[in-house]
Amino acid sequence: MRNQYKPGVEAAFLNVQSAATYMGVSVNTLYVWRHRRQGPPSFRMGPGGRVMYRRDLLDAWLSEQQRADSRSNPDLNPLNAAPQPRGRGRAA
Repeated sequence: MRNQYKPGVEAAFLNVQSAATYMGVSVNTLYVWRHRRQGPPSFRMGPGGRVMYRRDLLDAWLSEQQRADSRSNPDLNPLNAAPQPRGRGRAA
């Protein structure tokens, strides 16, 4: 019997297809990120070695991505930085 869970109970582990849907990206994107070691943490589970993702780590990775983006994090927005003094011409 496949993993069947009750409505309202969220799975702690997601396969690639479910993780892609959860994150709003394609399955291919997740595989590319995994290959490049750029995406959220994943692991192989079971005898067949299915690639799985922990939901809590997906949430943490997405939050980290949001904090690292200057459009989402005002502390990183270059328009909020103090102006830098300009130099007085070029040295000869």
